[in-house]
Amino acid sequence: MNKYTGILISLTSLAALLTAGCGKQPPPGGGQMQMPPAEVAVISVQSERATVSAELSGRTTAFLVAEVRPQVGGIIQKRLFEEGSDVKAGDLLYQIDPALYQAAYGKAKADLAKAEAHVVPLRAKVERNRKLVKANAVSQQNFDDMLGELNTAEADIDVAKAALETARINLTYTSVTAPISGRTGKSHVTVGALVTANHLLPLTTIQQFNPIYVDVTQSSANFLKLREEVANGLIKVYDHETAKVKLFLEDGTPYPQEGEFKFRDVTVDQSTGSFILRTVFPNPDNVLLPGMFVRVASKEGVVEKAILVPQQGVMRDMRGNPYVLLVDSSGKVIQQPLELDRGIGNKWLVKSGLKPGDRMIVEGFQKIRPGATVKIAGAESANPQNNQTAKPGASL
Repeated sequence: MNKYTGILISLTSLAALLTAGCGKQPPPGGGQMQMPPAEVAVISVQSERATVSAELSGRTTAFLVAEVRPQVGGIIQKRLFEEGSDVKAGDLLYQIDPALYQAAYGKAKADLAKAEAHVVPLRAKVERNRKLVKANAVSQQNFDDMLGELNTAEADIDVAKAALETARINLTYTSVTAPISGRTGKSHVTVGALVTANHLLPLTTIQQFNPIYVDVTQSSANFLKLREEVANGLIKVYDHETAKVKLFLEDGTPYPQEGEFKFRDVTVDQSTGSFILRTVFPNPDNVLLPGMFVRVASKEGVVEKAILVPQQGVMRDMRGNPYVLLVDSSGKVIQQPLELDRGIGNKWLVKSGLKPGDRMIVEGFQKIRPGATVKIAGAESANPQNNQTAKPGASL
């Protein structure tokens, strides 16, 4: 009896508790506590004028390059410059032994004098016989022979003059001078070395790199894309003839001088699908040396009504497609796919998917999902400054 009495008392107590619980009002929301809406930070998307630029890699190239080669053969007697020094056009670099060429010049000079001396009596003889042939005192044949000898002697003078000029030029070539102004490289010959005309290895090389060329490569696909955007009116292109370009050294340091665009190559490299753009930069302090790897930021055009959004607010789905989260007029989150053009600094240039006035979530989207109701903690303009210049960025 005691056992059954304890069970009966327990059941009675449980029923009383259930009755008391059923008498209470359930909390709002079907018995579950309603969570407050998540707070997010948004920006108001605005359009602005932006300058589109591209950052291209390339290498520096000397403005002028001259390989110094001998034009006559002989023994190097002197080297009259320091390797790595600056020289001016016409400065003497090497002296080749001129003895043989001096002798050849003297012989040619003597041959000219001999030819000029030989023609003097022939001219007098022709003049004397000119009157005699008219009086039939000398036959016409003899006079013609005299005239032929005179013409031959005068021609010998011209030959001797040409030989003298050749000897003079060869003698001049024994002094090897700088064809251009610039900086010399290492000397490939020493004093006492035998060189020949059109020597296979240059004696030295002179390079002028103030100003200096910078040759960068541009993808032909990107060029075609730019032309399409210009044709569609999306970008107002710059005049490349007057466009200024900026330079960044290999370590990322900006070069203080601006350069100018010179020309675009007409041939595309089949192996890389790119072509060469040549720019020229002033180099007064010789900071840039031929062969250095650099990056050039060139202005391609202007987008009058560009939509720029922070990169931190752009996400990608499982397939890698970009999208953003927006807040509509009712406070709900919607997922908006985007089509991006290129990166501009820490922002993306949006090709399609957004319009001015859209409220884009930039903070707090980690704890929300599309369709949820959110509370806007603060709003600001996506583009607080107008006429922003697009910094170098990679195209998508």
